[in-house]
Amino acid sequence: MLLKAYAKINISLDIVGKREDEYHLLKMIMQSIDLYDVIQFNKASKGINITCNKQYVPTDERNIAYRVAKLFMDTYNINEGIQIDIIKNIPVAAGLAGGSTDGAAVLRGMRKLFKIATSDKKLMELGVEIGSDIPYCIVGGTALCEGIGEKILSLKHFKNKILVLVKPNFGVSTKEVYKNFDLTKVYRHPHTEDLIRAMDKEDLKYVSNNMRNLLENVTLKKYPVLKEIKAEMIKYGALGSMMSGSGPTVFAFFEDMLTAQNCFSHMKESYDEVYITRTI
Repeated sequence: MLLKAYAKINISLDIVGKREDEYHLLKMIMQSIDLYDVIQFNKASKGINITCNKQYVPTDERNIAYRVAKLFMDTYNINEGIQIDIIKNIPVAAGLAGGSTDGAAVLRGMRKLFKIATSDKKLMELGVEIGSDIPYCIVGGTALCEGIGEKILSLKHFKNKILVLVKPNFGVSTKEVYKNFDLTKVYRHPHTEDLIRAMDKEDLKYVSNNMRNLLENVTLKKYPVLKEIKAEMIKYGALGSMMSGSGPTVFAFFEDMLTAQNCFSHMKESYDEVYITRTI
């Protein structure tokens, strides 16, 4: 069995508080994009065996897919084993939920493979124990996510919008970014409801000009090259550009494919990991 595990971007990322356990309370508009890993599942006699086409991706308990598979097997008392083969296309440590979307695909795939009668809601409750983006990745599409990411309201699909993504040649630790975020120094929050209304009207220009990610306050300060990438993409015709998640991937919306391809070609001269894709 094969499943596609789609990446995401944040069209907005607001931080509205902090829980007693130090987890930040979020208000985010999440959007699936047509960049995906491919996950293949096969039953095995015992244990959890993972392979990946990228050698730098761990295949033991450091991998979210491994931890999710173990949690699923423990929860539903599965005595058989599983073979999970990951074809990785989404950059890692990039702010695109590459690990979380693989974890979400593993939950959906194992439910089907082992014929477990359980709901998406239950899978989301399991997934959030491993990663806060997993519940959204189970639902996908266009959604408002709140709490630590587990409260999800599906929105009208904001699909077929052209994007260029640039992932510089370094990763970012989400944990470190949140650790260095200071809510008291934020004076301008995203206007989330206004963005949702604009998306509902397919107003790409408004969305591009008003999307906001508070984690840029941390990551752009540490990595000024991200500001340069954003500016360069605007220079080459982007309607608007922003960092996704905790970074470092920067994405930009474009009105037409020709302009996007021109920007892609230019950015490819300086960066290895550049993609043209669409919202789905």
